[in-house]
Amino acid sequence: MIHLSKEIVYDSARPRLVIWEDALELLRYRDLLWSLVQRDLTVRYKRSVLGFLWTMLNPLLTMLVLTIVFSTFFRFEFQHFAVYLLSGLLLWNFFAQSTTQAIHNLLWAGSLVNKIYLPKPIFVVSALLVGLVNLVLALIPLALIMLISQHRFSPALLFLPIPIALVFLFALGVGLFVTTLAIFFVDVVDIYQVGLMILFYLSPIIYPLSILPERYLPLVQLNPMYYFLQLFRQPIYDGTIPEVGFVWRAALIALVALIVGWWFFTKKADEFAYRV
Repeated sequence: MIHLSKEIVYDSARPRLVIWEDALELLRYRDLLWSLVQRDLTVRYKRSVLGFLWTMLNPLLTMLVLTIVFSTFFRFEFQHFAVYLLSGLLLWNFFAQSTTQAIHNLLWAGSLVNKIYLPKPIFVVSALLVGLVNLVLALIPLALIMLISQHRFSPALLFLPIPIALVFLFALGVGLFVTTLAIFFVDVVDIYQVGLMILFYLSPIIYPLSILPERYLPLVQLNPMYYFLQLFRQPIYDGTIPEVGFVWRAALIALVALIVGWWFFTKKADEFAYRV
């Protein structure tokens, strides 16, 4: 007698709680996720003489150049400008580098996806976790600059995990969305780089909002990175915790980006095998 199993392993037509089920899959494959993170960190610094120190030196050197340019050539005077600039650069680098790496991770894993089953979001999440490690390491030179410039360390710094978590969720949503587009349209990779460059200069990273005419502030506030930069920078530079309403706006932006990105990624995930 032949017994037919009643368990359905996979049914693409069955409605699913996508984000919840994908999150459970990532939990099941957590060992693989950790291996991907280790691999990316090892490969990135394998041939570098400075190794992980470069994660700390890179933003420092960028900050030094920009500080010299703005303070010397443009006569730009701003109290503790190095702290202001570096705090913005660190968060921006996390967002830009992580989402860009997410695209390359999934494109690189194309042949692997075609051969065995893997939760496809794992390649995007691994890129974000690598970026998170780099961000945490980069906080060390920021603390050194604050010490050297005698900038005050405030208890508000304990608030920093919240903006870091929110920008992580926002970057994850953007990474999932852009990666999906890149799978179908390769030109998206180059277009995204141009978009990041434009967004960088539209974000208050290398300049304070006080130098902008008031009529342009509503345009700046349309930029989602404005909210995350302010949340991250205010405890560091101003030594205060952002207003609750501002935190909720940033949280809403992060949540919407995550839902839209994950929905779009999952909707097209079954077609990846034919595209990569």
